[in-house]
Amino acid sequence: MVGFDVQLLAVLRELAGRGSVTAVATATHRTPSAVSQQLRTLERQVGVPLVERAGRGVRLTEHGRVLARLADGVATAVAELDAAWQEHLGGTVGRVDLAVFPSAAELLLPGLLTRMRDHPAIDLVLVDVDVDEDAFGPLTADHDVVIGHRPDGAPPAGRERLETVPLLREPLDVALPLGHRLADRDRVRIDEVVGEPWIGVPEGYPIDRVLTAMAAATDTPPDVGFRTIHLPVIENLVAAGHGVALVPRYTSGTRAAGRFHLAELGAVRAGRRIEALVRPDRAVRPAVRTVLEALVAEARDVTTRGG
Repeated sequence: MVGFDVQLLAVLRELAGRGSVTAVATATHRTPSAVSQQLRTLERQVGVPLVERAGRGVRLTEHGRVLARLADGVATAVAELDAAWQEHLGGTVGRVDLAVFPSAAELLLPGLLTRMRDHPAIDLVLVDVDVDEDAFGPLTADHDVVIGHRPDGAPPAGRERLETVPLLREPLDVALPLGHRLADRDRVRIDEVVGEPWIGVPEGYPIDRVLTAMAAATDTPPDVGFRTIHLPVIENLVAAGHGVALVPRYTSGTRAAGRFHLAELGAVRAGRRIEALVRPDRAVRPAVRTVLEALVAEARDVTTRGG
C-alpha cells in the first residue's frame, strides 16, 4: 500500500464503531462531506472499496471490516507507546471518563471513589447512563470505560472489538410484598410466581430478558403492569403491594428489610453479569488500567459482602 496514510485509519475506525458518516462527523467535529472525502481518499490509497451504500447510509465492506480491525491494532500500538512513555516520565496521570448505570453505581461507586483517593493525579469523570443491553458497547466510542450488564449467557453481538473485564455476577431474586402468600419462603419456583402481576424494566434490558426466559419456560406470558428503569421505584411498588419483581440481590438487599421480602428462584440460575467495557487502545493507558484494577477489587469486595 504505497502512500498509505495511517492517520486516515482513525476515520474508518470511527465508522466501524459508530455506524454512520453523520455520527462520525459529529464525534470528530467534521462535516459529513469531509468524512466522506477522507474515506474516499483511503479507498484510493488501498485500492479496494471500503464502504458501500446501505439504504440512505453506508456500511463497511468486508475489506473495510478487515482494515478497521487492523486499524484497532495500530491504534493500540500507538497507545502502548504513549503509555510506556508516560510511565517513563514517572506518573499515572490523566482523565478517565467512566460511564455507569445507576444500580451498578450504587454497588461500586462509593468504594471505587474511596480507592481512587490513592491516585489523586487521575481525574475520574463520572457519567450516568441507563440503556438497553445492546447499547453499552457503542458507548465506548465516547467513554474510556463503560460499566454494562447483561443476563447470564452469551454476551450481545458488537463487542468483538472491545475488551471485557468481568466485575461480578449478581443473582436476581423475586421481590415480594411482606403480606404476600410466599413472603415466608426463602425460595420459590418459577411456576409459583410467573402468573403474578409484575413490575418490570423496559423490554430489552437484562432483567426483562430473564423474566421473558422464565415465561417461555412455563409457557405463561408475564403480566407486566408497569415498567421503569428506576430500581427504587420498582421496590416501592412491590412494598406497597402492587406486584412482584425480579431485582438484583446485592443492590435491593440493602433496602429490603422491613419493606419487602427477597426470595431466591429455585431450580433456575437467574443473574446478571456486570462488566467493564473498554476499547483496546484505551485499556493500555496507565490511568485507565488503574481505574479498572480498582473496579475489579471493589467488585470482589461487593461479592464477598453480598455472599
